[in-house]
Amino acid sequence: MAVQASVRSSRPGHRSTTMGYMPITDMPWWRWRSNVRSGLHMLSDPVFQQECWLAGVSGYGDVTDAVYRLVEDTWLDNWSADKYLGTIFRDSQETSLVDVAVLRVLRIMHQVGPDAPVSAYLAHHAWPEAVRAAREAHVRLAGNDGEDPDQPPRSLEQLALLTQAV
Repeated sequence: MAVQASVRSSRPGHRSTTMGYMPITDMPWWRWRSNVRSGLHMLSDPVFQQECWLAGVSGYGDVTDAVYRLVEDTWLDNWSADKYLGTIFRDSQETSLVDVAVLRVLRIMHQVGPDAPVSAYLAHHAWPEAVRAAREAHVRLAGNDGEDPDQPPRSLEQLALLTQAV
């Protein structure tokens, strides 16, 4: 489920000289950061995963939705977070932590499949390491934004309100 109001695509064909193949008018950097943080937050919280995803609580999406928010608009599945240093990400520690988290989560997604049930992700032998990597990235980004990383993840509705055009 896409949580963006943009009607333009960030796919090739709409070129920008400042962001590679992604038009900078697609979505402001703060929306990208909010979506990345939302994905990392959900992927980094095992209690949330048990109580919401595994329990089937609506309003939060599933693992695939969290990965989508993490990589879709930013294309972090195609290139390093370093590309966004100074825009989405504040420092090289953020970019390094995000890159590790993305790689670990995507490796599992490719092994179990994007439409696998939540239980397949949580049972994967590498899931705890992916959760740890996502947690490290989430804590760094939340801390740099002056927010408490231990607050529960926001629902998709809350995220949509947070990222809507002003």
